[in-house]
Parts: sequence; structure tokens; C-alpha cells
Amino acid sequence: MATFTPKSGKLRLSQMMRHIFNWSLLLILFFQPAFIDAQKGYELGGWLGTSYYYGDLNTTLKITKPGIAAGLIARYNFNTRVSVRTSLNYGRVGADDADSRNNFERNRNLSFRSHLIDMTNVVEFNFFRYEHGHPTYNKTPYFFGGFNLFYYNPTAELNGVKHVLRSLGTEGQTLGQEYSSISAGLVLGGGFKFDINRTVSVNFDISTRFLFTDYLDDVSTVFADKNLLQQTRGEIAVALSDRSLTDGLGAIGRQRGDTKGKDKYTFVGISFMKYFGGIECPEISRIR
Repeated sequence: MATFTPKSGKLRLSQMMRHIFNWSLLLILFFQPAFIDAQKGYELGGWLGTSYYYGDLNTTLKITKPGIAAGLIARYNFNTRVSVRTSLNYGRVGADDADSRNNFERNRNLSFRSHLIDMTNVVEFNFFRYEHGHPTYNKTPYFFGGFNLFYYNPTAELNGVKHVLRSLGTEGQTLGQEYSSISAGLVLGGGFKFDINRTVSVNFDISTRFLFTDYLDDVSTVFADKNLLQQTRGEIAVALSDRSLTDGLGAIGRQRGDTKGKDKYTFVGISFMKYFGGIECPEISRIR
């Protein structure tokens, strides 16, 4: 039976936050000369798009059950190449074993849905020189990297009723030692942006969160002891812990998920950004 100890969870969380801090500090120190060189101003905007998930219930990188996603963005441009961006995002993800081509997964017959509240911080790099209002340098591809914090709460339906899976301890977690509903991850992505006038730009991008949790989908380790689960959590927990279509597949200790990799989710969207910094005077117009 899979167990989770508070001590080990706190240790992993402490290590995770220390890694995030160290990487953030390294990026700031590395790009400090560029930050000081030319400050260009900030942008505010919003985005709309879709979100999808990859993990134990979607193992083939297939886009299944995409959900609506949207968010608010703030970006500060330090120069024509480097900026930092913070976004507050909402997304909805889910997956269903019934959509899989894998026999084991179809017979496992699990599913989940989850709302995501995501705060992401990244350093963004333009491939080409980019200046708002410039007649030539007004478009560029870009890539970015950073980290995110997010809230999630996987659910599943049983007889038409939605149940919160975390509170049911479906993999045998003891009472009070369920996985956290808040976690973090590393973010990588890229896109393309271009001006539509002197202060407004359109951005298309895609970004993936490589999470530090394997429980976004409530599936990670092995099937629990159903007798113990019945005593501690009740009939609904037992029913949602094992929905297999084949006798014996959900026996105690048999594989339910894959602990070798963590879960991931991706945002794809289009954003409109309003620039509030100063517009550089064209070279030909400068007073000599």
C-alpha cells in the first residue's frame, strides 16, 4: 500500500523551493548587466487559449480533453532582447482511460478532471531585436523559461455525481497525509510576437509545465488495500480507487500508475499586450 509521510513531504517541498530560488537567483545575476543597460518599460495584457495534460492517464502525448484556458500577463522589458513576465492563469485539464489505445489503460478505466489556478514567472529572450513602435524591429520569435506555482483538485464522476479524489485517498494515503493541492514546476516555452500599432502587440505562444507532483491526475503508484480503504474512507473511495474492467487488475499492490515520471500540462494561447514604456525616437530624427 502506498504511504506518504509528512516528514518526507516537507523535505521534498523544501528542496523544491530551494532549487527554484537558486535558479531564479542565477538567472538574475547572469542577466544583470543587460538589465542595467537599457530599461524599456512594461506591458499589461491578457490571453485566451486552451490547456491539456500529459501523465499517467495520457501517456502518448496525444491532445485529449483540451480545456479552456485564460490569464492576465505583466511583462517588463529590460532591453530589446530580455524581459521578465508574470502571469496569473486559469486552465482546465482532464483525461480518460477509455480514450487510450493501450489495453492495460483501457481496462484500468480511470478518469479525472481538474481546474488549475497557475502563477508563472519566466525570463523571456527575443531571438531578434524588438522595439515597440519601430518600423523594422517590431516582430520576433522568442523563448522563455522559469517556474510556476499552481493549485489543482482532481475530481471524477461516479453515477453522475462528481467527487473530489484527493480527500478519498485512492492510493491508500492515510488520513491527514494526502498529497498537497498546491505544487510547483519548471516552465519552458516559446512563441512569436508582432506589433499591430505603436503600443499594442499580439503574442502567440505555447508553454509546458514540468511538475514536481505526480498526482495532478490522482494516479501515481499502486492499487490500495480495499478492505483498509473501506474502513477508513468508505465505499465511494473504494469504488473510485479501482474502476477496472478486468478481474484482478486492481489487486492490492498491482501497478496503478507510473512513478518514474511526473505529470505535465501545457497552455497554448494568443495574447494582446499594451505597452506603457517610452517609444524610442527613430535614429534619423535624433538631434545631432
